[in-house]
Amino acid sequence: MKKLYYGGEIITMEKDKESVEAVLVEKGVIQDLGSLAKFESLLHNGNIEKHNLQGHTLLPSFIDPHSHVSMVGPVAALCDLSTCNNFDEIVTALKSYIEEKQLRDTDPVIGFGYDHNVLQEKQHPTKEILNQVSMDRMVIVMHTSAHMGCVNDMALQFAGIDENTKDHEGGKIGRVRGSLEPNGYLEEASMMAIREEVVSDIGTNFAAMMQQGQEIYIKNGITTCQDGATSKEMMQLFHTLADQNKLMIDIVAYPLVMEAPTELLQQYERYAKKYSNRFKLGGYKLFLDGSPQGKTAWLTEPYEGETDYRGYAWFQDEEVKKFVLTALNDDVQLLTHCNGDAASDQLLRSYEEALKDAANPNKHKLRPVMIHCQTVRSDQLDKMVELNMIPSIFNVHTFYWGDVHLKNLGEERGSRISPAKTAFDKGLAVNFHQDSPVVKPDMLHAIWCAVNRKTRSGRRIGEEECVTVYEALQAVTINAAYQYFEEDTKGSIAVGKYADLVILDQNPLTIDKEAIHNINVVETIKEGNTIYQNTEASA
Repeated sequence: MKKLYYGGEIITMEKDKESVEAVLVEKGVIQDLGSLAKFESLLHNGNIEKHNLQGHTLLPSFIDPHSHVSMVGPVAALCDLSTCNNFDEIVTALKSYIEEKQLRDTDPVIGFGYDHNVLQEKQHPTKEILNQVSMDRMVIVMHTSAHMGCVNDMALQFAGIDENTKDHEGGKIGRVRGSLEPNGYLEEASMMAIREEVVSDIGTNFAAMMQQGQEIYIKNGITTCQDGATSKEMMQLFHTLADQNKLMIDIVAYPLVMEAPTELLQQYERYAKKYSNRFKLGGYKLFLDGSPQGKTAWLTEPYEGETDYRGYAWFQDEEVKKFVLTALNDDVQLLTHCNGDAASDQLLRSYEEALKDAANPNKHKLRPVMIHCQTVRSDQLDKMVELNMIPSIFNVHTFYWGDVHLKNLGEERGSRISPAKTAFDKGLAVNFHQDSPVVKPDMLHAIWCAVNRKTRSGRRIGEEECVTVYEALQAVTINAAYQYFEEDTKGSIAVGKYADLVILDQNPLTIDKEAIHNINVVETIKEGNTIYQNTEASA
């Protein structure tokens, strides 16, 4: 049945300041749009579903260009440490979680979301703190960045980490001062190794949790999302869910290029760069460094207050070039995690060199993506223009860790984080992401951050990098669709595109920009069908 949306403001995202009065949808696709007078006869047709927006605002639904949807549901089921202010509160929260969930004596307890930068102790809760929770079960807490964390003695024993264990390449094991004894702090590759080992060992019902994760995106007006660093096990789960028609939104997976992804590409050829039952394998993912708030991002200049510490690389240049060549010759897009400008340098020179050696005739049309871009420089953005590389900016850093960046990077570098305006001005197809579950997939908050650039303390940083509200909307709609090679079917309201839509209770283009994060999602629509309705916001 045809559906007509009218009675509110409609933002097409086809061009700045363009709006229409009505949109006609049939079979999940936008059939027509224009003035209300154009559709006058349809308003009296009993065979048309009429959707009066009642003054609300309709626009294309949001598109998530980088996150880990497979982890959003599981993380939501972990002990939430995001509101803890000190070590005592972390211990209390973990003990309460054990009781509330009625965990067995041997069950591990896992917490997520603490941030040492905001804890009163300004330190990580190492094993002497976590041993207070339990000496008989594994206790693991993950930093909000997901790049580091801490474990108790039992978890160290489980992972076989002792004074004789060497650091993983691209990682670090914390040591008790003056000795080689592990203190429970694990960084980057070292943390990821134990996290994967323990999570896979506890028999989590990922299928059910995947469904819960999808719902979180849907409630935030998102109808296309990503699973970055998809494991072999998760690829199989996505395949199963797709076969069972249990995916409510489109999901694009990117397995790690370091883990023989060509085999996955061949095994799941049905999904290679095309959707089947809402699932697509979009390309490969690569990590080159850590996080600036954790001081593991790889910089060209030392961190503030350090003599020569600049963070560190995960791989040598020759390895990175090999990874890039794998993606180029497999004819797929490569998404690369770069927070520090030294990591960005490594990606840019490796990609440029690999292009010379790649045999694929399509190698210049693969739209490579630099993920996060926290300290990317203006000259690096120029090089990205040359390479047709997309900057996917983790722009909510300005709010969550802006104050920390000023401390870790100094006033000048700290103020330049997430340089979205510079990237837009250079003509790049900028998009914004939240790296969920690191930060909840709230695109309206991302828009607010992009146009206001305020820190948690209320300080405005790098005002010259503030973008317009329309540019911010582009970053989470049409530009994000472009990253997925889907700009012809998604990202704007135009004839022939999918009716992937979101209804908001206020218009972000006309409301005070300081109040954008107070806007609510009223309804989320996937291919013409309502998949979420906020009854409170629609009242």
